[in-house]
Amino acid sequence: MIRVVIADDHTIVREGLKQLLLASGRFEIAGEARDGHEVLALVRETDFDVLLLDLSMPGKSGMDLIKQVKSERPRLRILVLSMHQEHQYAVRAIKAGASGYLTKDSASTQLVSAIEKVASGGAFISAEVAEQLALGAMPQAEGPPHASLSDREYQVFQMLVAGRAVSEIASELNLSVKTVSTHKARLMEKMGIENQAELVRYALRHRLVDDTA
Repeated sequence: MIRVVIADDHTIVREGLKQLLLASGRFEIAGEARDGHEVLALVRETDFDVLLLDLSMPGKSGMDLIKQVKSERPRLRILVLSMHQEHQYAVRAIKAGASGYLTKDSASTQLVSAIEKVASGGAFISAEVAEQLALGAMPQAEGPPHASLSDREYQVFQMLVAGRAVSEIASELNLSVKTVSTHKARLMEKMGIENQAELVRYALRHRLVDDTA
């Protein structure tokens, strides 16, 4: 039996995932977490094989959480389950230490095979993501401007193009308005963009926004 911890801040999502896994008869649910703090508590106190992790939870989340989990339990396998379709999120998650990346709309058909593959030591990623990772590993590989952003800058970039105000972003990420403004200025400088409208056009052109956004 593969022991799995499910981390998602929505109870209904956790219940749905749990039912999917239990119905297969191949998994044991070792625990559930609603935020980053609960994830870290389980990582420190519970023996399990795979962390099924939502990227967007309260508290410490996303790439920072993946990195911390891997620093504390290097051998733990992490499968990211995200609503984000963009390859850039998957590439960043894999680089941070995740072993696989699955979108929530694919979970009903691919979740069982994804966890089994990750648990056995393999990687579960799309061909497009594998190509992006390979290109990034090549010497002097030059990616698009957004690939040069730090994980936090990319997170702020995504929230800005979704129409969020700097004050909203600061509140959600538990950062000061000044810090978010600094991230915004740096990411626009790195990308050679002068205003928010141009930022949105860039995101649309490179298909970096969710279809639902």
